[in-house]
Amino acid sequence: MKRRTLASVLVGTLLTLGSAAGGARAQSLDEAVQGLEGAYGRMIDLRAEFTQSSFNKSLNQAIPAQGVVSIKRGGKLRWEYSEPTKQEIVSDGTTLWVYTPSLNQVNVGPAPEALAGPAGSFLAGLGRVREHFEVRFLNPAQPRDGEGNVVFDLTPKHPQPTLAKLQLAVEPRHWEVRKAVVYDQFENTVTMRFLKMAINAGLPDRLFTFVPPPGVATVPMR
Repeated sequence: MKRRTLASVLVGTLLTLGSAAGGARAQSLDEAVQGLEGAYGRMIDLRAEFTQSSFNKSLNQAIPAQGVVSIKRGGKLRWEYSEPTKQEIVSDGTTLWVYTPSLNQVNVGPAPEALAGPAGSFLAGLGRVREHFEVRFLNPAQPRDGEGNVVFDLTPKHPQPTLAKLQLAVEPRHWEVRKAVVYDQFENTVTMRFLKMAINAGLPDRLFTFVPPPGVATVPMR
């Protein structure tokens, strides 16, 4: 899966997390979903570091990456990849910019409508998870993984080529997403782990616009 395709899946991705009661006792699926929806419903913006592994099933190849993601309500997002190649993917909710310094160019086009929905912004969509997904525990007999995270298995009610299934490992005290695994229609996967989250920090709108550096070529996005 190419990184740009991933960005289309994940953009808008991560608007989350206020605090919600967790508790050590076993939680029913309904209680866990209520906690997740409540946290996402209070989200205004988010910033986090991430590591990523994109696995292509047909090639049996995994490509690692890492960077920083910033998200804000209204379809605003900024993915800044530092490895393996520097790249910035920015949207103000109307325009999408993909800047690749090694090519000295920025691709520009209208932000796809998909970016505002659960396929393009699955984390933002979790504020109404039951509206967009069929939800269950990945393992009903053991809802939590070895790290204590609640693991959800989500199937979109309206699957798209870039989002056929989604698995989330969520810390059940504040409902912070620790890990997300996105499956496309060909069973390629993108696995992301999120670190150092800052929620509702008041990210400015100017963070979600892009001004090309001098000399950078502007190319319409196909």
